[in-house]
Amino acid sequence: MSHPSIIAIDGPAASGKSTLAWELAESLGYLYFDTGVMYRAATLAVLKQELDEKDETKVSELAPELLIDVRPPSVEDGRQYDVYLDGGDVTWDLRSPEVEAKVSLISTYPSVRAAMTARQREIGLRGDVVMVGRDIGTVVLPEADLKIYLDASVEERATRRYKECIARGEDVAYDEILASMKERDLIDSTRDLAPLKAAEDAIVLDNTGKSVEVVVQQVLELINSRSKF
Repeated sequence: MSHPSIIAIDGPAASGKSTLAWELAESLGYLYFDTGVMYRAATLAVLKQELDEKDETKVSELAPELLIDVRPPSVEDGRQYDVYLDGGDVTWDLRSPEVEAKVSLISTYPSVRAAMTARQREIGLRGDVVMVGRDIGTVVLPEADLKIYLDASVEERATRRYKECIARGEDVAYDEILASMKERDLIDSTRDLAPLKAAEDAIVLDNTGKSVEVVVQQVLELINSRSKF
């Protein structure tokens, strides 16, 4: 039996799931797919069409019409993937301050989430993909060959985020980050639409106190052991 073709990695903020997914994709030669880029692409489309991001009706009408695709990187400029919006490469445009400021609101609209979920499924079902998010194993790709739910204590996750902010020169307080993360966890896990939780058949890994290298090796060993059967 070959390696699992579709790998889903879910978990709360700052659990290390994106880093794990990227390292696994690199090791396996798979597409690394951070599903958050879909919502950024939708937000960019809203900006390009000069729509009011608070107009849920118009934004929701636009979302299903968008042609968004994610492919392996075609340019060696530090990107982890190519993102196309209606045929154009928008990979770096998605990181603009304008997109950053509006993506959170747009990603809450149910119709936008439904449209993005459908497209994520289409891309994921191509196979040879490591997809990371908060509802991949439960909603987007419940048929994934391997599901990992990566977690860590909220204190450790807040410490990681705090160190990231300090490294970027931001003036932040650990206590504020911790409080914000606890609130985000509560919102994510209790929302009606696609709440954050481990799929019933997911392997739950707690990486509190573990290095990235240790966790990556642990999952690769798991993948290799499954491939023998």
